[in-house]
Amino acid sequence: MVESRKSSIISNGDVVDKEQYQPLPKEDRDQLDINKLSVVHEPAKIVQPHWLLRRIFILTWIRDYDRQKAVADLIAGITLGLTIIPQSIAYASLAGLSSEYGLYSAFMGSFVYVIFGSIAQVSIGPTSLMAILTLQFTSHLSVQFVIALAFLAGVVELLMGIFKLGFLVNFISSPVTSAFTTATSIIVIGAQMRNLLGIPKGMFKSYKDIPAMFEKIRPGDATLGLTCIAVLLCLRQLSYLNFSPKRQVIKKVLWYISISRNAIVVCIASFMAFHWVQSESEAAVPFRLNAKVNSSVPTFKLPPFSIDFNDMTYGFVDICSELGSAIIVVPLVAVLANVAIAKAFAKDGNLDATQEMFAMGLCNIFGSFFSAMPTCGAFTRSAVSNASGVRTPMAGIYSGTMVLFALGLFTKYFQYIPKSTLSAVLISAVLFMTDFKIVFDLWKNNKRDLLGWIGCFIASILYGVQGGLMVGILISMLFILLQLGSPDVQVNIKESEGIPYIHVSPDTDVFYTGIDHLRIQTKTACLSYDFKYTVVINASKFTQFDYTSISIVKTLAKELAEKNVILILQYMDEEAQKVLGGIENITFCDDIIPLGYLLAQKSRNSDHVQIKM
Repeated sequence: MVESRKSSIISNGDVVDKEQYQPLPKEDRDQLDINKLSVVHEPAKIVQPHWLLRRIFILTWIRDYDRQKAVADLIAGITLGLTIIPQSIAYASLAGLSSEYGLYSAFMGSFVYVIFGSIAQVSIGPTSLMAILTLQFTSHLSVQFVIALAFLAGVVELLMGIFKLGFLVNFISSPVTSAFTTATSIIVIGAQMRNLLGIPKGMFKSYKDIPAMFEKIRPGDATLGLTCIAVLLCLRQLSYLNFSPKRQVIKKVLWYISISRNAIVVCIASFMAFHWVQSESEAAVPFRLNAKVNSSVPTFKLPPFSIDFNDMTYGFVDICSELGSAIIVVPLVAVLANVAIAKAFAKDGNLDATQEMFAMGLCNIFGSFFSAMPTCGAFTRSAVSNASGVRTPMAGIYSGTMVLFALGLFTKYFQYIPKSTLSAVLISAVLFMTDFKIVFDLWKNNKRDLLGWIGCFIASILYGVQGGLMVGILISMLFILLQLGSPDVQVNIKESEGIPYIHVSPDTDVFYTGIDHLRIQTKTACLSYDFKYTVVINASKFTQFDYTSISIVKTLAKELAEKNVILILQYMDEEAQKVLGGIENITFCDDIIPLGYLLAQKSRNSDHVQIKM
């Protein structure tokens, strides 16, 4: 029997067992050479901040806020405001709402995230994902249902944060997320082609209507829309131009023009329409304009818990029933998108997903008090904030204030924004969210993930965003179950001290679901070599060694014993060794007990010798 020793004190190169160690007398301690003594210290405990600091995140950085950070945040906030205003108007149009509802959704999230948000670059507001989901679930309902959906989505997100359910998004693989995002972008582009080309509503009912649609294209809308896309794409390239160090001012000016391209294009097109209407008449304008907006700055009011719609009164339960799966799908997609964006910009990759869900839930809840649609983070706006040199979430104060400024002064001019221009802004924004390059990478490296990408993509195109997301989650879960049930196992013939043996080593963690697969692989290898060699299984990756695992290992040991094959479990957990210690034909070993020594001591007909750690 070999016992392992646990030591904590090393003196003069000798290991002293902790249990046998006795303090030296005082006269001996005085003569002790301290340079030859080293003490193994306990690791320092990490002190976690108070829960109030972790949740009201502004308290962690506001004390160190200085003038330099304030100037950087001011510049980033103004830059972000020039981006979020035209985008919000466009996303409201995509969601089937009036323009002002996009801006209602843009300012409150910016303000709330300043207090609770943990990532400076994240910008909460309307997005293409939230807009297309809102359209899918509420297109047949009134705007009051949209506001109720924002409130309920916020409650679900807040509960996910409170119960720390952020790990759920980890079950959705990156290829599935890529397919979902790509398909959603294509859906957005397809949905905006009608406004871009001026095709009347209701023309497209099936693919047979495509030839007739081309006959209904309005030249004015198509010309303006395609021109706006071309201008937006050209302005986007300005940020990639390189200049000599002496011309960095020019580079900075062109970069600012590039990130403000949406606002520039919308303002120019709206000015053209305004001038046309003032000089002639609205009927003379060759392209369709946005609907008239009557309201301006929203007032604070509770989200609707009772709605009168189509001569019916919907109570809170009826509202939840009417929204159905949207109450789960919308917050799940929002969390998935926001956590992915936050991870991309988190310092050192450290992200408190719980805090992000907590902050996003509050953004949607408070937003619903100001008639907002569901919101989450947007990668394009976050990239703009990062490029603008944002330092803290305080930039949201300035971007939110700009949104309120636009609501207070320019709402009456929203009716002059051409619909084709808004469609051009949307198409240009989501065009670069498509990711087809991953298909070629997956084809080369992982065809199983490629099947997941294709399945999610096709489902999203055919059955909409909700169907695609459900299929994507099911595919991700299926792959996880397959991995748990059939872990990758490496089986090789190795030698130690000149003695050959069969070495079985799993590549991933093995749960009870995969133990039987490992047993089958081991027996197959033994059969291939006519049960001539000892079997050594690397047990370091056995996880949650429960009753099922113990039963299967017992079965394997018995089956090998019937063929006079010795089973050695290498690097087995000490707790599992205690449970398996009384089972015949099982030997344990690690680096302290050399494998070659065990193999040399064992013979096919020898009695079982139990080796304890």
